[in-house]
Amino acid sequence: MTTSEMQLNLSPEAADPEAQAWLARRRQRLWRARMLPALGVAGLLVAWWAIVAGFHVKPFIAPSPLLVLQTLASKSDLLLQNLVPTAIEACGGFLLGNLAAILLATVFVHNKTLQDIFYPVAVMINSIPVVAKAPILVLIMGNGLEPKITIAAIVCFFPTLVNMVRGLQAVNPQAMELMQILSASKREIFFKLRIYASLPYLFSALRIAASMSVIGAVVGEWIGATEGIGAMIIQATYSFDSALLYTAIIMSAVLSGLFFLVIAVLERWLVRWQPESAH
Repeated sequence: MTTSEMQLNLSPEAADPEAQAWLARRRQRLWRARMLPALGVAGLLVAWWAIVAGFHVKPFIAPSPLLVLQTLASKSDLLLQNLVPTAIEACGGFLLGNLAAILLATVFVHNKTLQDIFYPVAVMINSIPVVAKAPILVLIMGNGLEPKITIAAIVCFFPTLVNMVRGLQAVNPQAMELMQILSASKREIFFKLRIYASLPYLFSALRIAASMSVIGAVVGEWIGATEGIGAMIIQATYSFDSALLYTAIIMSAVLSGLFFLVIAVLERWLVRWQPESAH
């Protein structure tokens, strides 16, 4: 086979040096995105094991990573049984809180008077600690799923409200002027201009809310619950079962990480016009 025939059989990416360089940079970014977090987790586990072993820490104070892994394997059924209600509460709070924030942000953008009246109220409510809100909601709603979902929703609400208001207002002035010249209605401006401008801001808030929703659900379970990761943390603390305590905490962290990953994947799928470095 001649040299010209070999060049014809090569793919365009292989024949184009710029494409090859782009592929190399993409592989490097993917490697860094996957390997560096793995190295960080591995380093944390090694440091944890070294501290426990080096200082001869008693197991009831801080278990070793191996003991936590053994607990995870031996009590997997119990952990999954308690993980389900926490996941339901976190998902319900995430959906409810973010939906309310998006709707209210839409109202604020179209009515400056209402924004001036109720935005400070939202700030004031957000300034109240979650552990102070939780008992009030339990007294009002009882001891079921409702107060836990509400707490998770409140935790998610404010970051999304702030970012969504900012995103809906972050419209390119030239684009807005063009829409007005074309006599576009408020509805058309909202759906064809404001929504697209707000998506990067919205997903930044959703990534925060994805983790915060689990925190809200766990805090709600601390106040009063017989099942869930939060209830398991309280029970393990009072029984001095540190291995179960650490395992429950790790399970809640994994749940938060999964929620965060889902939002990141949705953002990468929906906000396609953003550069890769922005994701």
